[in-house]
Amino acid sequence: MITVSVPDNKTADAVGDLGEGARLVVWDPAEEDAPDSERDAITLACLAHRTGGRTAYGRLGELPNLQGIQIPSAGYEHALPFVPEGVALCNARGVHDTRTAEMALLLALASQRQLPRFMDAQRRATWEPFETAPSLADKRVLVVGYGAIGTGIGARMRACEAEVEGVARSARTAPDGTRVHPIDSILGILPRFDIVVIVTPHDDSTHKLVNEEFLAAMPDDALLVNVGRGAVVDTDALVLEAEAGRLRAALDVVDPEPLPDDHPLYSAPGVILTPHVAGFAQMDDPRYVALVHRQVESLRAGDGPVHRVN
Repeated sequence: MITVSVPDNKTADAVGDLGEGARLVVWDPAEEDAPDSERDAITLACLAHRTGGRTAYGRLGELPNLQGIQIPSAGYEHALPFVPEGVALCNARGVHDTRTAEMALLLALASQRQLPRFMDAQRRATWEPFETAPSLADKRVLVVGYGAIGTGIGARMRACEAEVEGVARSARTAPDGTRVHPIDSILGILPRFDIVVIVTPHDDSTHKLVNEEFLAAMPDDALLVNVGRGAVVDTDALVLEAEAGRLRAALDVVDPEPLPDDHPLYSAPGVILTPHVAGFAQMDDPRYVALVHRQVESLRAGDGPVHRVN
């Protein structure tokens, strides 16, 4: 029998019947120890958003037959240090792709078309036309991290008639036909692009990738959009460029996060901030529910959990 734990009744209701040979139990390891009656039974533990730390993962480590831990996010670096030995850590790859791509497009359009300026005028009950805000159409967009989410961003940018190229670890032509440059060539190509979208994960190779040299290579009035990880960008270097009025930025993720009150990014000209909400999907989202069912199907087939990242 495959036993799947989910953290609350709402998620359990959304997941519903798992089919023959599988069952659901409601248990949140962030709140309490596993019920004695389920300790030996749980096969896959689904964690709620922002569940982490030694306490929750220590409780998971007490389950002798646990095969996998399903986290609700695509990012997983926060969980890796705590995963019990021999247990698969599975991210929610694919669940958040569309939402993140939507936000990247929204941030780019909002900055290009000066939406904050108009919303500020509305709050002041003032009619202030500004007809010359540039369109997204015909702009050159570079997506740094051209994987599944990057492909979604590219499709949406092209729908607005922008020209899109990508960056990844190595040069290739993506399945959608996009030209993808190797990361080691990025400083040489940045001057050609009006908008640079960051959607890479954060690791040693991408830590402060967007540094003073990177930003200096971007042309005047270029836009930096970050829907990846905050620490990929050197915040101090970005603040200097924004305060000088040379570059614009639209950021869903920042470093540090949460951004402290009165941080200079809040007031820097040409900067739009959203509080890390681009890809957040509730656990009753149909795409997350489909992932849980896929995990059960894989376990039932004897193949182990899917989307293992450790």
